[in-house]
Amino acid sequence: MTTFLYKSDPARGQLWADVFRRRAPEIDFRIWPDVGDPAQVRFLAAWVPPDDIATRFPNLEVLFSSGAGVDQFDFSMLPATLPVVRMVEPGIVNGMVEYMTHAVLDLHRDMAQYRRQQAQGLWKPLPVRTAGERRVGVLGLGSLGKAVLAQLVGLGFDCAGWSRSRHEVDGVQCHAGTEELPAFLARTDILVCLLPLTDSTRGFLDAKLFAQLPEGAALVHVGRGPQLVEADLLDALESGRIAEAVMDVTDPEPLTSGHAFWTHPRIQLTPHIASMTQPLSAAEAMLDNLARFDAGEPMVGLIDRKLGY
Repeated sequence: MTTFLYKSDPARGQLWADVFRRRAPEIDFRIWPDVGDPAQVRFLAAWVPPDDIATRFPNLEVLFSSGAGVDQFDFSMLPATLPVVRMVEPGIVNGMVEYMTHAVLDLHRDMAQYRRQQAQGLWKPLPVRTAGERRVGVLGLGSLGKAVLAQLVGLGFDCAGWSRSRHEVDGVQCHAGTEELPAFLARTDILVCLLPLTDSTRGFLDAKLFAQLPEGAALVHVGRGPQLVEADLLDALESGRIAEAVMDVTDPEPLTSGHAFWTHPRIQLTPHIASMTQPLSAAEAMLDNLARFDAGEPMVGLIDRKLGY
């Protein structure tokens, strides 16, 4: 019998187990550390895989990430030919769309400034701009970036997207490659970072990038903490180059006590909750991917190791 081993949050694992029993009773679903016969383990879903998986599970055929990212994996410790697949499921996408809709609308309608004015007892209306007058730019045009842009376009925002490779998205000005990054930044009032963490995106949000945004732009960072140079953001906020920042990811997580971000009047912090895997829909998506694998079809979320995503 084929064994599917789950190594992540045990409570979520129990919900996965129920879905597997109902839809795929022929699969022996096990939750770490109940491995059973290691030689029977064909599939492993983990946030952090166990050590020495090549020798521990000699017949492992696919490693799945239990979340949307794979930057937590040490690829040097994984067999070179082992397929690695990130989680793509409706719950992650819908959650990110909800968070980004709230963040962009909050920034667009100056709600952070109104909260500061309320604390001061100040009644002062600010000019109202239409969504069509607000230029939103999304870094990263994967499944999350495209879903977020579809929502923002529907709300009437002037939207652009940027990624390393060329994409086409309805209603969106798409930019690609380093040569088109300056033009993308120059037309962006609200910058959204949805990039995966790779060697090329580590420290991507730095002083050089901020200097290419319009004066008073806003940042929404929901990628990964190490993509941001924190000192550069604080300088940009001090100078007014960046007017507001919404941060869902930091480095480290959680932030240390006394970190400047905790009390900065122009930074809104959330504890990496923008989007979370929903156990039931994730298990359904996993079974769909297993069916694809057994049929010899491409799996959704398959990682290109050269790109890191």
